[in-house]
Amino acid sequence: MRTVRLVISVAAGLSLVLAAAPAAGQEDGVRMYNTAKQKLMSGEGIVGVSISSADPDSYCAAANAGFDFTWIEMQHSPLTYQDVARMLWACRDASAIPFIRVPDATEGDIQKAVDLGALGIVVPMVRTAEKMDRAVRFARFPPEGRRSLGGGQYGALWGRDYRATANENIVIVAMIESPAGVEAVEEIAAVPGVDVVFAASTDLYSFSGKRQGEPEYEAMVDRIREAVLGAGLKLGGPLAWRDREGFSFFQAPGVGSLIRRGAQALLEETASGIAEIEGSENE
Repeated sequence: MRTVRLVISVAAGLSLVLAAAPAAGQEDGVRMYNTAKQKLMSGEGIVGVSISSADPDSYCAAANAGFDFTWIEMQHSPLTYQDVARMLWACRDASAIPFIRVPDATEGDIQKAVDLGALGIVVPMVRTAEKMDRAVRFARFPPEGRRSLGGGQYGALWGRDYRATANENIVIVAMIESPAGVEAVEEIAAVPGVDVVFAASTDLYSFSGKRQGEPEYEAMVDRIREAVLGAGLKLGGPLAWRDREGFSFFQAPGVGSLIRRGAQALLEETASGIAEIEGSENE
């Protein structure tokens, strides 16, 4: 009888422990569904494909091609928030997590981006810590931020507990594109809530007149790397920099480039003599 009672007692205690422990995919008890963030924070590199077209079929093809996230380009494209909302809904089960590069760090732009379901906010043209402080607060619900609880398709995409889990799942990326941003990078990297600082290769050249490989250019990249990694954040850059020390967050070329490269590879393939079946997954 004592043995039976002991077994029951142990089983009950184990049940309580398991019930209290966070489930797989959770951090501090919060459900995690941003798989790109999970992978990034575990020390792995992640790659996002650039999206500038409003075509849902193209978006779905790219979002299910093996990338970790989609870099939806709203700074340098005519995409509207309605376009992006349709794209995300059309491909709501895609494996790639939607990130949006907003036109600017305004409250309206960031509010719309997160309301339609983006789990990553990429902030362009960052020159001051104050800009990133505002961006973080606009993207987060109280008490950490000042995001308004409005309508949107976020709940249908990410679950009924979205309000309680969004702050932990959203990734905030600061883009350093100019020497002025480099000069402030230590303060930018120190802003609470910033997850990634991105060294924008082309714009660093455009604003400085210095090319990759030149000492002045490489000194800017080195300063960004030292500040970002020293602050415990993740360092981002173009996919071509994936072999550079310290980088783990990468922007891949756009869909047009992928189509050209894919077409070239296809045309260079040796024919197998067996035609693919129309409508197959490999088509």
